[in-house]
Parts: sequence; structure tokens; C-alpha cells
Amino acid sequence: MREPRSLIKGGRCDVPGLHVLQPFWVVRHHLRLLRCFFTATTALARRGDSTPTTPSSPRPTPSPASAPPAAPTCASVRSPPFLAQTSHETTGGWASAPDGPFSWGYCFKQEQGATADYCVSNAQYPCAPGKKYFGRGPIQISYNYNYGPAGRAIGVDLLNNPDLVASDPPVSFKTALWFWMTPQSPKPSSHAVITGAWTPSSADQAAGRVPGYGVITNIINGGLECGHGADNRVADRIGFYKRYCDILGVTYGNNLDCYNQRPFA
Repeated sequence: MREPRSLIKGGRCDVPGLHVLQPFWVVRHHLRLLRCFFTATTALARRGDSTPTTPSSPRPTPSPASAPPAAPTCASVRSPPFLAQTSHETTGGWASAPDGPFSWGYCFKQEQGATADYCVSNAQYPCAPGKKYFGRGPIQISYNYNYGPAGRAIGVDLLNNPDLVASDPPVSFKTALWFWMTPQSPKPSSHAVITGAWTPSSADQAAGRVPGYGVITNIINGGLECGHGADNRVADRIGFYKRYCDILGVTYGNNLDCYNQRPFA
């Protein structure tokens, strides 16, 4: 398996002067852990069984009449969608980049060139004086109404210390995982979409929001990227997704874009 270069120390994003994620977050040790996880989850998906076995509980012998399990899709492996979306959010790639633009994920740890404070009126999660809530971390969490509940969930005061999302690696990834795992009505969680736990409502179906990688883009940034036809940002997210699928040797599945999906209200 070829290593995704931007995920290892010494990779494409490890250059002087670049404010990068990967030199201190996704070093070689973490890549080995990801490989182990990918190998295990892909094997389980290919077997069509997510139940682990032990020497005391051997795997049952399948019936000769049983149909072979369907080939796993990238979504069924579950981690590539997260890695793809966060790679897009932190990309340092460009069209003619060496090894292609999708080798350059996990480059920036915070939004580049942000000037706004991303502070809106919110009684429950008010902005702290002088603090800015622009995009930070793998998912580029933004706005006080996200920093507040994320901090509460992980036990860190992010309203008063938003810079921790860019400077503290565990805090940073915890915020990304919080966003990924937490539904924000009427949006489901991205995790629920990938695991098949989300069933579109009649309103979702009427809006073209169907299970697949595309609706995750809608969850993350649908107000800007979805529902108006082809969009280069959506295409970039899909490019990263396909790259991780190709690394794992699994198929892409259906409904990868949100071009014709109306954004969530």
C-alpha cells in the first residue's frame, strides 16, 4: 500500500514556514495505527460480519448455499469519509501539485486569511471578549455556537480558549469527532449517515437528501456548497474520498455529491 504522503512526517505538507497539522498530529506512529484500523475494518466489511471472534468463539462455517457478501463500499469502512472531509478542510493542494491535489490533505491547522471573528449572538454560548471563532482543527470548527457545545462535550472551555483547537492536538481531534458524531437538528450526524442509522424523512427525500457521502458534505457546509449544481469544493471533497477508497481497495458507493440536494434548513 502506498503511504498517503501528506499523512506522514516528511510528507508533502512538512515544509518550512507552513502552519501544518501533520508534523505533530499524524506522524508515522499514527499512520501505523490507521493502517491497522483500515485493515481490520476492511476485512470485517469483506466478510460481511462486524462481530469479532476469539479462539473460544470460532467463526461459524458459512452454508454452501449462502451467497458471497457484497463487495464493501468505502462508506462501509467508515473512516475514509472522515479522513476525506477533514483532508479537504485542511488541504494545501492545488491542481498541478506533485502527486496530485489529493496528496495534500492535513496541511493547515486553522483557516488561512481569516479576518472575521465568526461571532454571532447566542445566549447559551456567548462570545468571549476579544476571541475569534474562525475555522480550526481537522473539521475547521467555526462560530461560537459550535465552539461552545464542543467544549462542553469534551470538558474544555473553548469559548474562552478557542486557540486550543489549533494548538492542542487531542483537543483538536476531539472537536472534529464531536462534530462528526453529534446530530444538530434537522441534520443527522455524519456518523449516523455512514453507519446506515439515518433514515431520510419525507422532507429529506423531497429535498434530494439521500444516504451517501454527498449528504455528509451537506451536513458540513451545505448552505454554501449544495443545491446549485456542480461545485468545485464538492468535487474536491469527492476527490479526497476516492483517493482513500482507492488506497483501501474498496468501491465508492452511490450518491457522492450534493449538487442537487437542497441544504438542510
